[in-house]
Amino acid sequence: MSDDLPDSLIPYDEIVQEALRAVVGRVLGEIEASGGLPGSHHFYITFKTAAPGVSIPKHLSERFPDEMTIVLQNKFWDLKVDHSGFEVSLTFNQVPAQLVIPFSAITAFVDPAVNFALQFQVQGGGEEPEPHEEAENDAPTPAEDGSNVVTVDFGKKK
Repeated sequence: MSDDLPDSLIPYDEIVQEALRAVVGRVLGEIEASGGLPGSHHFYITFKTAAPGVSIPKHLSERFPDEMTIVLQNKFWDLKVDHSGFEVSLTFNQVPAQLVIPFSAITAFVDPAVNFALQFQVQGGGEEPEPHEEAENDAPTPAEDGSNVVTVDFGKKK
């Protein structure tokens, strides 16, 4: 008997990642429909700034060439969610900016108010993301105790 498992012909990793990103879409869609965040909920959303479909102002892409974290809490508006991603307007150093972020570009979603977090595989390559600064849009410090964190990694054996 061999310990080597055959490569799956069913892309389970892609299916699971897509399903978890749908959780983010549903949550943001409910926030859009209700007109705001309930209670003390707020979100940290980390995404790949150079991913296909991402649209952010040039000064932000220059400052965050790989990855960026935004905060949806008090100062955001024009949230629009569809099946492929979302748009939102935020301020950075008191300068308004509109961002378009496909769900496929998201690498992490955190709601520190309830210790909920999702982390997604980085698409392409298996390397760790480069360290990056947090965006300056009124972000409180997140609790990083790791509770309720869902990490899914279906790395293929070679």
